[in-house]
Amino acid sequence: MADNRKYYYLKLKENFFDSDSIVLLEDMKDGILYSNILLKLYLKSLKNGGKLQLDEHIPYTAQMIATLTRHQIGTVERALEIFRQLGLVEQLDSGLLYMTDIELMIGQSSTEAERKRAARLENRALLPPRTNGGHLSDIRPPEIEIKKEIDIEIEKERELETGHPAAYGRYNNVFLSDKELAELKAELPGKWEYYIDRLSCHIASSGKKYRSHAATIYKWAQEDAAKGAGRKGIPDYSCREGESL
Repeated sequence: MADNRKYYYLKLKENFFDSDSIVLLEDMKDGILYSNILLKLYLKSLKNGGKLQLDEHIPYTAQMIATLTRHQIGTVERALEIFRQLGLVEQLDSGLLYMTDIELMIGQSSTEAERKRAARLENRALLPPRTNGGHLSDIRPPEIEIKKEIDIEIEKERELETGHPAAYGRYNNVFLSDKELAELKAELPGKWEYYIDRLSCHIASSGKKYRSHAATIYKWAQEDAAKGAGRKGIPDYSCREGESL
């Protein structure tokens, strides 16, 4: 069953703990406890856009925060006051507590699969960069690797959404998804079978490979139209050796 729930995660920069406010916070007595409370409050506020509330009608109190963060009420009260002084927390006119700068830290995913994918990519980013011959100029930045992996995952998801491609053509070597075939029928009425067989013969005779068989068919149809093939009628279905784009 598809999981359509929203998942939220905290995005922290690598220098988060080196910022002035966090360094000053952790230098205080019980500062490590305050830092722990702060991170837990960030996480608790994610799904509400930074607002500390149980739901839209019930804001978190110090006692509720103490229970949820598993800290003493006195520690929580001192932490909240320090957070206000450092500008880490603001109290709105309604009395609701708001975690400042939360917009820079909110990550969101719409499916469990995307959440797992993000976790996999983050783990891969921690691996040593691959090199060719050990030259610094050959190192591919981690963000490029991550983008490449995301593009691959997105393409896989698109294939799942449109269905697995089926084989068509005289030699069963033209692969089209149900969506692609339906679009060809709609946009090339009376011609789509000819172009599928034409591509099938061409692949079988030349051994060429194409990233998208549907895109190749559209390209051929556009070229034929430009040459006036549409006015001369549909060519025969015979395969011509060496036929190419």
